[in-house]
Amino acid sequence: MYSLTGTTAIVEKSMNQCAQMAIAEINARGGVLGRQLRAIIEDPASEPRIYSEKARKLTIEDQVPVIFGCYTTASRKAVLPVVERRKGLLVWPTWYEGEECSKNVLYAGSAVPNQQLENSLPWLKKSLGKNKVFIVGSDYAFPRGMAKTSKTICERIGMEVVGDEYLPLGHTEWASMVSKIGSSGADVIFSNVVGDSIVAFYRELRNQGYDFDKLPLCSSTTTEVEIKAMGPEYALGSYVSLPYFQTVDTPQNKVFVEAFKAYAGADAVTHAAMEAVYIGVNMWAMAAEKAGDLAPEAIVASVGGLSFDAPQGKVTVDPDNLHSYLTPRIGKTRADGLLDVVDQYAEPLVPLPYSSVGETAEKRVCATSGATL
Repeated sequence: MYSLTGTTAIVEKSMNQCAQMAIAEINARGGVLGRQLRAIIEDPASEPRIYSEKARKLTIEDQVPVIFGCYTTASRKAVLPVVERRKGLLVWPTWYEGEECSKNVLYAGSAVPNQQLENSLPWLKKSLGKNKVFIVGSDYAFPRGMAKTSKTICERIGMEVVGDEYLPLGHTEWASMVSKIGSSGADVIFSNVVGDSIVAFYRELRNQGYDFDKLPLCSSTTTEVEIKAMGPEYALGSYVSLPYFQTVDTPQNKVFVEAFKAYAGADAVTHAAMEAVYIGVNMWAMAAEKAGDLAPEAIVASVGGLSFDAPQGKVTVDPDNLHSYLTPRIGKTRADGLLDVVDQYAEPLVPLPYSSVGETAEKRVCATSGATL
């Protein structure tokens, strides 16, 4: 259930392709519990209301054991009541703002704020010498949640937030916002802009003459697929904080990139959101084999502690909160639209979805697997 039309189709089309590729690979290995998987594909058209309608159809009419889907927090929040009420399972792939812990969601491959911000903001200050940050985003829960956590981190490390502004999801007129950033005194931009608005935002920055070497831009959302859509010259020199880039140097990633290009076309690019989809489909299959059952409650009971050798490296599901240990990375966009890894953690980082309210590795908010708060 990934949008094939609408404002977020720019990234969700490839997520849909990756889910189908992962299913095909699993079926080629014999399926799950000796049965072949069959995908029922729905297009929610980037509209939360339609996500909810499609989720009801899939759980009630089609009686699927699992939904792989969603990209924005707005879409996840629309689907969550459906899967919780019907005791279904959503495998959610996207980095998000945290502050959620549901026994009906497997957050496989989805980064939470501490896995994107605890590395990037201190790096911008220490490595680039930047102290005044302008935070900009699309106007819904994820960007606002990321800004909330960013402000806490900035206060702790001595960075000043000189702006915190939003435009609607899908907005394409960014001239006034870019002018506001230019007059703010910021020496670095942190972007939580989402969907095809990313293309418009980056192009407007370039159109107004901004140079990312002089005013660096770091994004929590921009991937290779949006860079390809805008043209690499518009993103050249900008930074991204995500656990995965196409250039990650692991044996698993070499196989993954080759497989996806063979599946989707030689000019296709891989990116963090689709890699998370790949993780989720495989983690679900592993949990089903371990449980000997496809029932959502059996999956949840079995998935905690499972590890998958993902393209980004080893990914493990935390048994306390059903989120994933991921490796934080920072990439710098180069001329061909791919990103060079300029910083990365030595090992995967514990997922703390409630870091914004003081959760630590020692003091966990989700005390039991899949606790609903």
